[in-house]
Amino acid sequence: MSFIKYILLGLAFLASGCGNDKHDITVIDNPELVVIAFFDALYNEKNIEKAASVCSPKLSRIILHYKSPQAVGRHLFNMQFDKVDITPDDSGVKVREQFKDAAVITVFFDGLYRGDKTKDVKRLSLIQVDDKWVINKILKDPF
Repeated sequence: MSFIKYILLGLAFLASGCGNDKHDITVIDNPELVVIAFFDALYNEKNIEKAASVCSPKLSRIILHYKSPQAVGRHLFNMQFDKVDITPDDSGVKVREQFKDAAVITVFFDGLYRGDKTKDVKRLSLIQVDDKWVINKILKDPF
């Protein structure tokens, strides 16, 4: 009888591991949240592969070329943070409503770098590929 308990316990353990990964940003269906998850993976989690997973193939190659999240932040975005809070601009929703397969998202950064408070703004262009939002381009600074 205890043998069956171990088998059922093992099956329950395996079944619990088969659920969706809450940390998988490729399944997010909101472009604002994709951009926030992208920058969070890059600056807070320091996970370059996770950040590149929601980029177009061309942008993904460029990001992975730098080998480290610090190099990506320094060279591609001209921003460095030890820890950062990322918030989207609310006006990006109007763009998404007008163009259902493309969006331009503006995000605000408020963080720390070597103990100094740092603020910045970035804009990204996203497109929908196979019903998933993909970061296509890094746009010029809005200000």
